[in-house]
Amino acid sequence: VAIEPPELIGSGVSVSKADPGIIERSVNAVRAVNPDVKVLTGAGIQSGECVKIAVDLGTCGVLLASSVVKADDPEAVLRDLVSML
Repeated sequence: VAIEPPELIGSGVSVSKADPGIIERSVNAVRAVNPDVKVLTGAGIQSGECVKIAVDLGTCGVLLASSVVKADDPEAVLRDLVSML
């Protein structure tokens, strides 16, 4: 299951920072139904800090798109994204 508020997709505003509560509520709702379902977070994920917040709130990973494909140095962005794990 993916948590990805549409208004934040491609905005450069991370759901992890803008509305961490939606991540926590969504993870709790999914776990209440089936704790084996994997939950991912997307929308505005652009740094290792964003990834860490999402993982700390219970997601098992993140969805990436514009922060990587629009980057001048995608490898550097990817390295930063995993830097706090």
